[in-house]
Parts: sequence; structure tokens; C-alpha cells
Amino acid sequence: MTVLPISQPLLRDKQEALDFQDLQGLLRLNLKIGQLRVLSGFYTRIDQVFILWGLICAGMFLTAQFLPISWYTQAILWSVLTCLGTMGMVVLTWFWVSVEKVRWLIYCWVILMLGGVLITDASIFLGWGEILMRLCALWLGLSSIGYLCTALALRSRTFLMTAIIHLLGIMAMPYFGQWQFLATGIIIIMSLLILAEWQWDMRQPIDSDILTPEQKQFNKQQQQLRQLADLLDISQ
Repeated sequence: MTVLPISQPLLRDKQEALDFQDLQGLLRLNLKIGQLRVLSGFYTRIDQVFILWGLICAGMFLTAQFLPISWYTQAILWSVLTCLGTMGMVVLTWFWVSVEKVRWLIYCWVILMLGGVLITDASIFLGWGEILMRLCALWLGLSSIGYLCTALALRSRTFLMTAIIHLLGIMAMPYFGQWQFLATGIIIIMSLLILAEWQWDMRQPIDSDILTPEQKQFNKQQQQLRQLADLLDISQ
């Protein structure tokens, strides 16, 4: 059994032939300003989770870097946003992870996010200076662990590379000086948006007991369409 699907590219354009679990809650956007197309594409619930966390992290790290708000106020704000993001993540992904038999992955991310909030709040309200000075490294480290777990669950090189990028970010933090929150935000947010905009590699579809026979047959047909599209791309 191969651990990682090396035959697939790490990132590529999204394929239209989606499985049943990916079509649930699919969001299609075609935003224009006059004749200028600003945003056009489709986003599964997994993509929507990446965008949700990207927006939350943008609010967190840009606030910490640029706005003169007290640490106590920020701690409350970060806690509320993280809890809302965690609940949204569970709601949006539960059916997908159930079909893919990786519910433990959601538990892992919930523990990491809520654990990170508890440590962050404790460092602020209890005056844990050593941790307070390393909040950026803390969140990069937690994200790296989450991406590593995702890589193992889905056998994905893309998520493995994302985990490594976050680890490298920890090593590079001392060089950013007073701009560490901005640098951390850029690493985390750009990773999330890239994962939302592109199709990443993962293991082949599995036989799920949750799907009906009709839904399983639909997925087989969609898989055949994706394989045909890949062959056409190679031939061109």
C-alpha cells in the first residue's frame, strides 16, 4: 500500500466531476464588477472551511499587528472567533469526513484549535511571558500538526508540504522582528486560500457504508469521468 499518491500533482485546477459527498453544499460564485470578472469558481464545503479559517485568521493576526487593542480584548475576540470557526468547521465537514472515514481528523483539529485558544488565553490573563512571546510559533506549530494529521488521513503530499512550510515559518520567525504577527498571518492565510482555490492530491475514493448503492454508483461514474479527463490532459 502506498502512503502518498505520487502519481497525482500536488495542486491542479479543480475537476468538475465531483463525488456525491463533495457536491453537498457546493457553492458556485461568479462575481463581476461591470465586465470585469472578480471571482469565478466553485467551492465544496471543505473549500468553504479553508476560506472561513482564512477570514478568521486574517482578522486575528492583522488585528494583533496593526490595531492598538489591548491583549485582554484580543484574547476574548480570538476565543470567540476560534470557537465559531471550530463549530462551523464541524458542521460543514461532518458528512464529508464521515463518508471518507476520517472523523478522527475533525476531532484532532478541534482539540488543536481549542487547545491553542486555552494556551493563548492563559498566557495573556496569567502573564505567561515565555509563551506570550511565542504565540506566532505556537499557532504555526498547531497548524503544522493539524496539516500533518490531514496528510496522514488523506495520504496527501500537498498537506505534508503545507505542514513543512508552517514548520519552516517557525524557524524563520526571529528574522521578522516586530512583524511576526503579519508574517504568521500571511503563511497561514495564503496556505488556506491556496487549498481552497486548487484541487489537492489525496488517496483514491473508498467504499463508504454511509452512501446508498445509487450514490456509490454515481461516485464510480464520476471517478471514471475524472480518469478520462486526466487521460485527455495527458494526450494534449
